[in-house]
Amino acid sequence: MKITVIGCGRWGSFITWYLDSIGHQVFLYGRKTSAHMQRFLKERKNNLLTLPESVGLSTDLSIAAGAEVIVISVNSQGLQKLMDELKALNLREKKIVLCMKGIEIETGRRLSQIAEENLDKSNVVAVWLGPGHVQEFTRGIPNCMVIDSKNAEVKAELVESFSSPLIRFYYGQDLIGNEIGGAAKNVIGIAAGMLDGFHLSTLKGALMSRGTREVARLIKAMGGNELSAYGLCHLGDYEATVFSEFSHNRRFGELFVQGRQSADLAEGYYTVKALMKLEKEYDVELPICHTVYEVLYEGCEPSEALESLFTRSLKNEF
Repeated sequence: MKITVIGCGRWGSFITWYLDSIGHQVFLYGRKTSAHMQRFLKERKNNLLTLPESVGLSTDLSIAAGAEVIVISVNSQGLQKLMDELKALNLREKKIVLCMKGIEIETGRRLSQIAEENLDKSNVVAVWLGPGHVQEFTRGIPNCMVIDSKNAEVKAELVESFSSPLIRFYYGQDLIGNEIGGAAKNVIGIAAGMLDGFHLSTLKGALMSRGTREVARLIKAMGGNELSAYGLCHLGDYEATVFSEFSHNRRFGELFVQGRQSADLAEGYYTVKALMKLEKEYDVELPICHTVYEVLYEGCEPSEALESLFTRSLKNEF
């Protein structure tokens, strides 16, 4: 396949490296103002990987017009802006693969909804979600991920074309559940980091169990399959998000309760704000997500917020 990857950050550059390594013709697009892209243009590398000469590099977004598949890996809150820029290319009959985890704060829209609303109907939108860190993939450590789409034929084509011994892809069966689950797991990752910051890591088992349950309730209320919360996009991603030293969200939460700042983007910081909108809209109780929101946005003292979770009314587990 001829593929353009939009987004030259940690994940976008890995996807470029990966798709090239399994035989696809890949171009990486990055903005002229991007420090990441400037380094790729000069050295063909970042701190995690080196792109081979077979990978094309471009700062001209029109490179996407010549691709069969357009893979997008940008800040989820910036997806609408990118869609506005892509409109000028008048894209037709492309496969658009979103490789981000998030929910738009202002509208509560899932990322596939944003893409579908802004692209010609001849294009097919898919999502690529699930666990894995660049640092581990580039060392040859395999993992399992999911590709989902409303279009079964395109979904099957992408799964078959993108699978390798390094990444085993599964066919997603619930776009709502996979997108909400994938986004929400970053919020649970921040909560896990807060536990680490208080030396309460043993509580992560309870966090994983109860966090999955509340996200399942939201998915069901939104019309998805609640079992998706127990799949690769949410529960299956917990090891990489709740425990890993490489998790930006876990690290963000740990540093936050210690009064320190993280230098890395934590998507969960934005996602939790969007989840509060969905909590109200669908009348679903999200106690863990709500607690994270109170700490991050309302100035609630972290230890007091954590204690409030344990003093909630007693109830049946299920």
